[in-house]
Amino acid sequence: MAWSRASRYSLRRSSSRRPTRKPSRSEAGGSRAVRRPRPALRCLPPVFPACFVLSAPIRSLAVMNILFIADPLDHFKIYKDSTYAMMAEAARRGHTIHACEPFELSLAGGVVEARTRAITLTGDHRIHEPQVWFRVEAAAVGPLTRFDAVLMRKDPPFDMEYVTATWLLDHAERAGAKVFNRPSAIRDHSEKLAIAEFPQFVAPTLVTRDTERLRAFHAEHRDVILKPLDGMGGMGIFRVKDDAMNLGSIIETLSDNGARTIMAQRFIPEIVEGDKRILLIGGKPVPFSLARIPQGSEVRGNLAAGGLGVAKPLSARDLEIAHAVAPVLAERGLLLVGLDSIGAWLTEINVTSPTCFREIMDQTGFDVAAMFVDALEAAVG
Repeated sequence: MAWSRASRYSLRRSSSRRPTRKPSRSEAGGSRAVRRPRPALRCLPPVFPACFVLSAPIRSLAVMNILFIADPLDHFKIYKDSTYAMMAEAARRGHTIHACEPFELSLAGGVVEARTRAITLTGDHRIHEPQVWFRVEAAAVGPLTRFDAVLMRKDPPFDMEYVTATWLLDHAERAGAKVFNRPSAIRDHSEKLAIAEFPQFVAPTLVTRDTERLRAFHAEHRDVILKPLDGMGGMGIFRVKDDAMNLGSIIETLSDNGARTIMAQRFIPEIVEGDKRILLIGGKPVPFSLARIPQGSEVRGNLAAGGLGVAKPLSARDLEIAHAVAPVLAERGLLLVGLDSIGAWLTEINVTSPTCFREIMDQTGFDVAAMFVDALEAAVG
């Protein structure tokens, strides 16, 4: 399908009013009591002025209760936060938004519970200065099954506490909770190692803690990248050129003198054009990537490392990779995935808390958040 700014997810100016919501099943006499007749949350002006609507009508669905498991809300920078973009779009449709942190999950009497808060959005993502962007409406402890959808949006590091949260979410899922991304799939897909499933798209790569094999890999390729398997935001990434300067020290540091497994990849010179984030939503690619371009003498394009984000239409190679990877991961319960590619090569598959919604939305007009909430509504059913 060809996409453009005039596509289904383009933003346009209009004086049209929001479509009328159809009655929920509970309002119509159905049996699902968790679908509430009136939402407890609305986006308050000026978050979404009335003049901004989707170019196609929003599907009218029963109101959903959505729980976001995320980092502390007061740490959000809403002008660029993808989780906030999801919240705002869901709230705009009348869905009820709740939030908690992973430490607020618990298991009691065989039931996974959480201390959660219903929130109302009061901020404006166009303002870059710190602001109070939410208001807490209510707090309660209860089972995760009382929510229509539970979104795991905690940022890495993927440490033992993160793993524990996925185990608890597994248990909640077995009890009937709908969790996105599926916790077992998050746990089973190492963001660095998952590329091994698609070797046709991967540049020469070695994963080991054997110093001699790492030295031999460098001797073969002459210009390599070394990085930890559990890093994020460009942390711990080193380039070693033909002169092998500090190769031994870098291997010792990253591998903790051979105690930790690390990754080596042949350097891809196309990094100067950007480390592209390709978003997959519900098994389909967003038609734009965000190329994160290294600045100055940096080799890292990560935004957290100072890279410049530039949105670009997907190339033919990007689409080839996306169409091969997307259906496989979607089948495993990964509603949202962030592929990283450099040049023609797939370098990472991010499944914990993929980002770059806002940058793509602001630069292209393509409403990534609307595409995501559409996919979430379809997945919940």
